[in-house]
Amino acid sequence: MMNATRPPAACLIGWPAAHSRSPLIHHYWLRKLDITGGYSIEAVPPEEFATFIRRLPARGFVGANITIPHKERALALSLPDARARAVGAANTLWIEAGELRSTNTDVEGFINNLDACVAGWDEASEVLVLGAGGSARAVVFGLLERGVKCVHLANRTPERAKALAEALAEQFGSNVRPVAWDGIAETLPRVKLLVNTTALGMDGQPSLDIDVGLLPQEAVVADLVYVPLETALLAAAKARGLRTADGLGMLLHQAVRGFELWFGQRPLVTSELRALVEADLTKV
Repeated sequence: MMNATRPPAACLIGWPAAHSRSPLIHHYWLRKLDITGGYSIEAVPPEEFATFIRRLPARGFVGANITIPHKERALALSLPDARARAVGAANTLWIEAGELRSTNTDVEGFINNLDACVAGWDEASEVLVLGAGGSARAVVFGLLERGVKCVHLANRTPERAKALAEALAEQFGSNVRPVAWDGIAETLPRVKLLVNTTALGMDGQPSLDIDVGLLPQEAVVADLVYVPLETALLAAAKARGLRTADGLGMLLHQAVRGFELWFGQRPLVTSELRALVEADLTKV
């Protein structure tokens, strides 16, 4: 049993996890809301993950964020809510009535960031999502849950896009349509929202070669990459006058629900918090 007098604490579990900005975000909120609590990084190798999360209370934790490579395992070792089950991965754990429960806040992080950055984005009936990994699953689920009629899904390995479309077919029918990577150009003129969930364009990764000039003038471009803060994709979209939503906004918004579950108060994503994390990301 956790010592009842010990302040509540949460952690980020990953392998590796050293460069996460989650502690910066949660410590900011703890200070702002005058909550005595803590948040730390726990580097846990895969073979130790199951034991570690089963002993969260004994280690002094009321919950945890989960990052690569543990998200699918966290789902299997906890009681997931409907959203985590639908996405197929969990990124947030908490203890409730003695049970280890889980959810996926990437969904609301992505959607809430879009709402904050580009009001009216959900008027788009067709969307193009690049990538078919865990982040893409959360993004596609959030878009369909919000009412988007058709999500075109392009991945460099087409079998993964097809598998994701099939996984979501039971709940959403044929609303997810795989697109060949070399078919992106002919899809762009039809969509009002383009979302990059791949690592392409991230520092140290290959560039993302997409012609945003093919998008309609009213289209929105979102990129989950936040290092660099402004990717080449977002820079090209802004140069054309398109509205954008960046990856840092999603990072901040996805952290809100976990904090509320662990510490009992719902924090705000503010310009001050964003500036704090931006400054940390751009430190030399």
